Amino acid sequence: MMHADPQKLLLVDDDKDLLDLLQGEFEAEGYEVTTFQDGLQVLKHVRKSGLPHLALIDLKLPSMHGFELAEKLKALGDVPIIFLTSINEPDTIVHGLRRYADDYVTKPFQIRELQARVQRVLSRIPDFSYAQAPTIEIDDRVQVDFGNSRLLIDGRVVTLTPTEANLLHILVRNAGRVVTSSTLLARVWPRAEVYEDTLRVHLHRLRRKIEPDFRRPTYIFTERGTGYRFRSLEPDPEAEAGVDSLQHTHP
Repeated sequence: MMHADPQKLLLVDDDKDLLDLLQGEFEAEGYEVTTFQDGLQVLKHVRKSGLPHLALIDLKLPSMHGFELAEKLKALGDVPIIFLTSINEPDTIVHGLRRYADDYVTKPFQIRELQARVQRVLSRIPDFSYAQAPTIEIDDRVQVDFGNSRLLIDGRVVTLTPTEANLLHILVRNAGRVVTSSTLLARVWPRAEVYEDTLRVHLHRLRRKIEPDFRRPTYIFTERGTGYRFRSLEPDPEAEAGVDSLQHTHP
């Protein structure tokens, strides 16, 4: 399973031998793998190097619980997470899956099964590696630094809330393509009763931060009756803005 730009995995477990084994197995499959035994080191790495495509996280970590680390990563962007756990308590598993994770694997596990679960989760998400760069340059005006939850607009720092960071991460990862409202709701508010009015409010706030004129968006477009689209990162955004000039139904 090789990619032109290897997909980035974070492996977090306090068992160094297991980390070394998993790193070798996943690198053999073509992934770029970074390992950590401590959650605080993970957060330092992400602030400097950007978000991974997926994180594999043990629940029992020295400095913070796996749920806490997952929550902090999710506050930076839409990072898929698979928990590795020796805890076989249904309540714990259900709590973690509902709040933070895309999947979990109970120890001991078969490496091939874990690799299959990673592939399955990543198959649902487009492999746009630019969205994992430390700083994503949208154009000469806007840069996005997901690792530090902020925009750089003409060199000025604009802070993103966790919800705004998640929404923007999903939209940028799908740049040039429509993301349905139902997809945004499911990824940003999993299993919560949140409706499109809430989504529109948060996108309105995000537009006010990123757009030169939020009433005439040039970055985040509304696709009526469907969802939202971040402008293509390919050349000629002016042409795309012209096509979308009739779609100014804003939250």
